[in-house]
Amino acid sequence: MTTRRTIEVALGTSGVDAHGQPMRAPLTAQGQSAVAAEALLASEPELSSDHMLINIGPQHPATHGVLRLVLELDGETVVRCIPHIGYLHCGFEKIGEYRQYNQIIPWTDREDYLNSPGNNVAFALGAERLFGVECTPRAKVLRVILMELSRIMSHVVWLGTTSVDIGAFTPFLWLYQERENIYNLLEGWVGARLTTSATRVGGMAADLPNGWLDGLRAFLRGFPKTLDESVNMLETNAIWAGRTVGLGAISAQDAVNAGLSGPMLRASGVAYDVRKDFPYLDYETYDFDVPVGTCGDVYDRFLVRVDEMRQSVRILEQALARLPDGPINIDDPRLILPPKRKATSEMESMIHHFKLVMEGPRPPAGECYVAVESPKGEKGYYFVSDGTAKPVRWRIRPPSFVNLSAISSMVEGHLLSDVIAINASIDIVMGEIDR
Repeated sequence: MTTRRTIEVALGTSGVDAHGQPMRAPLTAQGQSAVAAEALLASEPELSSDHMLINIGPQHPATHGVLRLVLELDGETVVRCIPHIGYLHCGFEKIGEYRQYNQIIPWTDREDYLNSPGNNVAFALGAERLFGVECTPRAKVLRVILMELSRIMSHVVWLGTTSVDIGAFTPFLWLYQERENIYNLLEGWVGARLTTSATRVGGMAADLPNGWLDGLRAFLRGFPKTLDESVNMLETNAIWAGRTVGLGAISAQDAVNAGLSGPMLRASGVAYDVRKDFPYLDYETYDFDVPVGTCGDVYDRFLVRVDEMRQSVRILEQALARLPDGPINIDDPRLILPPKRKATSEMESMIHHFKLVMEGPRPPAGECYVAVESPKGEKGYYFVSDGTAKPVRWRIRPPSFVNLSAISSMVEGHLLSDVIAINASIDIVMGEIDR
């Protein structure tokens, strides 16, 4: 992982100069503005003015969704930030109370739509714990492949759009081509690109078609090169560093107290990853590292997400090597539809088919919570069952909602132009915030 020392030496922001003389770290843009403003007001007190309120959003490309930020400004310095949510009104959780468990899966696609396959897997894991079943060995590996492809896809979109927000357009084009390659893989597997509905309670919607694994191997050969080229353009770029280093920093203690997770938490130096700390899908048997930062600023979040994509490539290569043969669905007529040939020729299979379609599978009464490591952090699903085919309560723990709650403390004291970079570094999708 690129270290803070690397960027400082590359930009000459600390240490010694080319002649071995000690260098004084220059003021950040925020520091320069503050000093200049103080000097100007001291000499011209009549220039002081009242604070100004401005709105960013809810219809603004840099808010990454229908988010409204009300900013109180002293000149160009943010004094206070009040985020307003609720413009999307999706109502996923209430809708889930009127749907059978498999019928909820298409709604999970639309929460964090950059992580649709990962949401599908997380929901299936939660429902399966409620039903007291476990998916087959082949389905486990297929789900790992889905989740890591989804992680790469989400981070690629984040890096491309954040580059545009800060002023770099070329990486956006390179990275979105790789996103298109992942969409082609998903389309070849399940027939859908953005909203996949790839899982079912007890298994998968479909097995891999012939030749699909060759396409994944080709992607894993080409993607690291594109990623390296994009990162090399940014990580030692003076403009990129000036817009990211030292902005929106949050300490490890503050990040934990705020309930942050995912790259937001790990960038502050806390190595918490659900895949390591509360393993699922046999993640404890995969060899991968958890990237962490040191300063918890925008630049560290950039480095952490880049390294996470590299770790996902490692996991995908291991998943390819261990993918077993066998069924993708469990052998349980309470949950899985019988083959069509049996449903049309065997009375018992026809009865199971009828009851599953008309009534839906019925878990025992109880409750459970299952969390996974989504690209944005800890994504959890909480279920309450009364023994009927529809959940009494379906509750989503969205990382975007919790991570966004820290934006006020991160932007206050920074410049108005820095709000765009800091908000982008949180990586939110409003679908899982206004759920």
